Amino acid sequence: MSETILEIRHLGKAFGSHQVLRDIDFTVRSGDVTSIIGASGSGKSTLLRCINLLETPSSGEILFHGKNVAGRGVDAPAYRARVGMVFQSFNLFNNMTVLDNCTVGQIRVMKKPAGEARSNALRYLEKVGMAPYVNARPRQLSGGQKQRVAIARALAMEPEVLLFDEPTSALDPEMVGEVLEVMRGLAQDGMTMLVVTHEMAFARDVSTHVVYMNAGVICEEGPSREVLGNPSQPETREFLARFRRG
Repeated sequence: MSETILEIRHLGKAFGSHQVLRDIDFTVRSGDVTSIIGASGSGKSTLLRCINLLETPSSGEILFHGKNVAGRGVDAPAYRARVGMVFQSFNLFNNMTVLDNCTVGQIRVMKKPAGEARSNALRYLEKVGMAPYVNARPRQLSGGQKQRVAIARALAMEPEVLLFDEPTSALDPEMVGEVLEVMRGLAQDGMTMLVVTHEMAFARDVSTHVVYMNAGVICEEGPSREVLGNPSQPETREFLARFRRG
């Protein structure tokens, strides 16, 4: 069995009196591609932000190689270098070139020499098809191109796990395919990924696991073909039927 990288145990998150996540439990192993699906407001993005420590969990544990990173005294930037994140809205630095966007984290967080960071960034920009745009600024790029740069930036930190928070939802329909194609390639290369997505074809064809969330809890999880093809819970069946109707 492949190595366990992340274990989410009894994770909860509340904003004031509003409980967003309740008793979340699941495991991520090396090479898993886990799609997290569910209606808007079900807690999917908050879960990802807790895993990346952009939100502080209210209860429970996030174990990274057996160590609880949700506790005190954790070096969050160093952890995020190992568990990277690609955002819905790209989060690129608009005043930097594509190349600089992909080197700044390596230099500041990982303390890599500039030359090494540059060659590393160029390798990953090539991988996502953005090498011709190294001197461009984000405002000169399409949404799909920006997201591919954001993926290259995350990859340049050489993480063990990549988190994707609805990476195609801010894109025009014609741009979605180019980003999903990059993600398919990463999955084929064995990258461990957690993907919050509404792209059901991606969840079905690329994911190894699917987690269905509703109202802040995990209603169902398991192999993607089982959860999407023959769900056991009525809530999952209703969501998928509604999604297909939509």
